[in-house]
Amino acid sequence: MVEAVVEWVTRVISALGYPGVVALMTIESACIPLPSEIIMPFSGFLVATGRFNLHWASLAGALGCLIGSLIAYAAGYYGGRPLVQRYGRYVLIGPHEFEMVDRWFARWGEATVFLTRLMPVVRTFISLPAGIARMNLARFAFYSFIGSVPWCYLLAYVGLVLGKNWRHISPYMHRLDAVIIGALVALFIWWLVRRLRSARAG
Repeated sequence: MVEAVVEWVTRVISALGYPGVVALMTIESACIPLPSEIIMPFSGFLVATGRFNLHWASLAGALGCLIGSLIAYAAGYYGGRPLVQRYGRYVLIGPHEFEMVDRWFARWGEATVFLTRLMPVVRTFISLPAGIARMNLARFAFYSFIGSVPWCYLLAYVGLVLGKNWRHISPYMHRLDAVIIGALVALFIWWLVRRLRSARAG
């Protein structure tokens, strides 16, 4: 199954170029399980061959993330929780996954949209609770795009460095989940401590 997905992704990008990257990342960010850990590293491999430019490939990926996120946002905005509860299982969004991102959004607010774009798995589903919460559309689009840029750059750069071995990074990227989440939690705690100290000083 994974091999079939890899072959399909490489064919789409090879045939369509940058628009293929945009299209595939749109699918990924619209809550359809198509791993960015396959799409962007292959784009990085094409950078290594001279066909792609690293910056354009990464920005194409981020643009696709934005478009897909807007689709998912609209689904949450207009369909609400009933839509997610009824059809979420068809795109592998179970109650656990949705409740997790819903808690993150309720706790950290709009900043969650930016932070979760740097995290595997969670980054795909955060648009739904943002839409349900009717987050300001302009801010949602802004946070989604700027949060997606570093992720796309990272994966494309890894594909560039690994060259022909880009296929092998997907399992290892998922192992970084705990490290990334831990770093974000530490960053949040540091920010919270500074806010509390500032409030007490005031």
